Amino acid sequence: MALELTDANFEEKVLNSDKPVLVDFWAAWCGPCRMVGPVIDEISKEYEGKAVVGKVDVDANTEFAAKYGVRNIPTVLVFNKGELVGRQVGVSPKDTYTKAIDELL
Repeated sequence: MALELTDANFEEKVLNSDKPVLVDFWAAWCGPCRMVGPVIDEISKEYEGKAVVGKVDVDANTEFAAKYGVRNIPTVLVFNKGELVGRQVGVSPKDTYTKAIDELL
């Protein structure tokens, strides 16, 4: 399972990570988010120890969604050394997400 990210732990787990980080911004009521969710969980298992893969429920955690301009969900952001380096809005194939991580490894 992907790491549950919140406004409280986002800075520690994402911005201060020494590994690449993939973050899925989603909501329970969002149909396309439910399509992306299992893919993100799969990637989390495959990249365990190599990258951080997490999810932010935008209904419960608005601070970083607002900070990074997440207006549509699902939105997947990629961070490297605390910097935003990639953004994918909407549903994408799994290899779109894994390629973004692989480029940083």
